[in-house]
Amino acid sequence: MATAPADLLRQRGIQVTAQRLAVLRAVAGQPHIAADAVAEAVRAEIGAISLQSVYDALGVLVAGGLIRRIQPAGSPARFEDRVGDNHHHLICRICGRLVDIDCAVGSAPCLTAVDDMGYEIDEAEVAYWGRCPDCLAQSPASSRSDPPTRRRRSQRGGTPSP
Repeated sequence: MATAPADLLRQRGIQVTAQRLAVLRAVAGQPHIAADAVAEAVRAEIGAISLQSVYDALGVLVAGGLIRRIQPAGSPARFEDRVGDNHHHLICRICGRLVDIDCAVGSAPCLTAVDDMGYEIDEAEVAYWGRCPDCLAQSPASSRSDPPTRRRRSQRGGTPSP
């Protein structure tokens, strides 16, 4: 049986408030949710709450290890409650869809760097970028083997480089 949200907060030494509980439920209810969407979900559940209060609650929950903050390049921060397993993400360049993907070789293989430079590594962040199946289906037919930069030059009428 899953632990109740209030008990999760208490176990981490975090004061239980209606705002923090609502934020935790919003993140649990929608993986990879942005802060603005968290605020909308929380307002629908408990009424008025400032965006700053949402950010504060998100910060406390991230610091407490109950949620994870992800910020892909060019995207607002997103939050998820899948923590502690060092998974990675696939991100669509077209629509921004973000999905979880497990480590390629099993149990957190990417935590062993060739040279850790004296650091104690406890997390690796890998983002795979590409196009999701929906965006691929909507795009003009193109060879998947052509590099994206080559296709773009060809579509603009320029000569593709070898």
